Order: sequence, then structure tokens, then C-alpha cells
Amino acid sequence: MTRDAFVARWAAALGDRWQADAPLAPLTTFKVGGPAEFLADISSEAELRALVREASDAGIPVTPLGGGSNVLVADEGIRGVVVRLRLTDIERVDRETVRAGAGVTINGLVRWTIGRGLAGLEAWAGTPGTVGGAIRGNAHWGGQDIATRVRSVTLAARDGSIVDVPGDQMGFAYDRSRIIDTGEIVVAASFVVAEGNVEELRARARASLHYRKQTQPLAMPSAGCIFQNPSPDDSVPAGIPRSAGALIDRAGLKGLRIGGARISERHANFIVNDGGATADDIRQLIERARDEVRRRFGVELRDEVVCLGTFRHG
Repeated sequence: MTRDAFVARWAAALGDRWQADAPLAPLTTFKVGGPAEFLADISSEAELRALVREASDAGIPVTPLGGGSNVLVADEGIRGVVVRLRLTDIERVDRETVRAGAGVTINGLVRWTIGRGLAGLEAWAGTPGTVGGAIRGNAHWGGQDIATRVRSVTLAARDGSIVDVPGDQMGFAYDRSRIIDTGEIVVAASFVVAEGNVEELRARARASLHYRKQTQPLAMPSAGCIFQNPSPDDSVPAGIPRSAGALIDRAGLKGLRIGGARISERHANFIVNDGGATADDIRQLIERARDEVRRRFGVELRDEVVCLGTFRHG
């Protein structure tokens, strides 16, 4: 299939769910970045299988975009097709398993399980993004990885084939899964749950939300944590917590600004958009923080935020 044939076929098939030169900034929590060459809203597994297979045949890249958190889209935008999955069904498979589509928000999944007295996911209350993104990056909170709750994941390969992968074969590690290497796309995930008391679950969720509000700049556009915390192999100076935010803070970088981007005074591992930031401002600030922490402490900070597109800096 030629590129032109692919575009014509999917423009006709999806109608108003297909857009050319589609703005992406409003779809991200950073509120920055250029357009998608094409944006496709996909509402079924069959559509996803066909689109990724035909895009591969036509040599067109496909980039999934979930809730728009934990990503930084380049000012020049993203070439190819950006896919948003509208796979939002949640079902209780059995007494100990809940299955959610990749497009379900983590907050929506938490509310659904709590409302049915199902324990296991309440600690992730307040986590931005979707099930697909949480699986890709193994979302963590309070010392827990979401991988500990994953029974299996349904994945779409770039040839359109679908496979169910047990959780222990997902290559989960800190801030990563096998998807980062394979380019597979999450279709759905099954989570382990248990019977719980609704009021107790709500209390745990409220506690998680309260802590986030107290420690994170939630009122400002951001992408969440910018850097991963140092690994056990990193030599962090004595007296400094093994935390990216602590290292940036001790380097005296809170409040540092480039253009409309600023390192948050509330949490140094957050960069916020004051309203006029560009993606390039943010990328420059990321590199400035990385360079300064390396210079001061000899620690190499690794990105947690995922950069999409081509940047002039970094």
C-alpha cells in the first residue's frame, strides 16, 4: 500500500475520527508541542490491528498517545499517525481479576474498583494517564510498581498480530516494560484484585490524593516527574536522598527558568509550564538540570518523561 492510499483509506474509514495536521498541545498535560501529521481515534481492536499493519506496509510510523501525561511533544510535532485508543471497557473477569482497555484512565479504573469493593489499585488514585501508558512505563507510587498488580497484558504488534502476555513476561523494571524495546501497543490489561471494604479503600485513595496535592505542583501544566530516581548502582553523595528531586534541589535549581518553563519550587523533579513555554524551552531546562547535577554530584540523571518528535536541544 502506498502512503497516499493509506491516508485516503483511513481518512474515509474513520471520518471525523481522522485529522490531518492535528494540534497535540491540548492533548498533553504539558500543553506544549506541535501537531500530529495525522491523528486517529481508534475505537476497536480490529481497527487498531488493521491500521498498524497497513501503516507498517506503507512505511508510516505509528505513535500511541494515551492521556498525554509523562510525554513532551516536540515543537515541530510528530510525523506519521498518532493513535489515541478509545478502548475504555472495564470488566470483572473473575473474583480476582479485572480487565481494562488501554484507553481507560487510571483514575477511572481506581474509581471503578473502589465502587465495587475491589482492593489492589487504590494507591494509584490521582495517577494521570491511561492504562496503556501505566503499563508501558510500569507506573509506580509509594514504593509500589503497577507490575505487582498485572496478571496479563494484551498487546498489538506492529504487524497487527495480537498476543496475550503474562505479567511476568512483560519485562517490567523501574519505569519500563518490554514495550519500550518492541514498539508493541497495549490493547488491554488484566489486574489482580481482592475483596475489600469500600470505605477503607476510599480512605486509602484520599490519602494518596492528599499527599500528591501537598507535594506536587498539580495546579500547573507539567508532565509529572522529569527524571528517574538514581539506580542502586549510582553513587549518590552521602547526606542526599537517592532522589532526582533531592539532587536537583541540592544543586540550587528550584525556580530556574528558561523561557516559559520553570523548575517547580514545590517539587524539583517537576518542570512546569508558566503559560508561554515551548517544548524547546522545557528540553533545554531538562538538559540544564542534568548537566548541573552531573557537574555537582557526578550523578547522571535519566529521563522519565518520554520525548516524542525531533528536538533542537537534547
